[in-house]
Amino acid sequence: MAEYSSLLSDLSENITNEDLEQLKSACKEDIPEDQSNNITSSKQWFSYLEKNDKLAQDNLSYIEHIFEISRRPDLLTRVIEYRTTVLKISEDDEIDTKLTRIPSAKKYKDIIRQPSEDEIIKLAPPPKKAFQAGPCQTK
Repeated sequence: MAEYSSLLSDLSENITNEDLEQLKSACKEDIPEDQSNNITSSKQWFSYLEKNDKLAQDNLSYIEHIFEISRRPDLLTRVIEYRTTVLKISEDDEIDTKLTRIPSAKKYKDIIRQPSEDEIIKLAPPPKKAFQAGPCQTK
């Protein structure tokens, strides 16, 4: 539980008031407007999500989705690291778990790491075009 609290604290420190408004907007279908207006800090936002079964220490898919659509891969990466190191859910296992309803984590993880030599597609040089004399050209 300490790791989960540490994750939420770390995420909160990296969410500005402007970010919070964007995150609340991204989940406006799940948070009624009157309650959304009462949420003034990221800690309150996380608390609301927990109380409404959108977030738990073993259920992070909702915030992964929100961080993805809010274009915050930095926050998403922190959640992925928590899931893979603390919960021991590997990238291969993630699709088979209830923790990820979208494969966003794998997409961002692939962006961050460098491809191996086997994964790099090597392109052949373009073919050389044979010169053909056009109707206006003389030999």
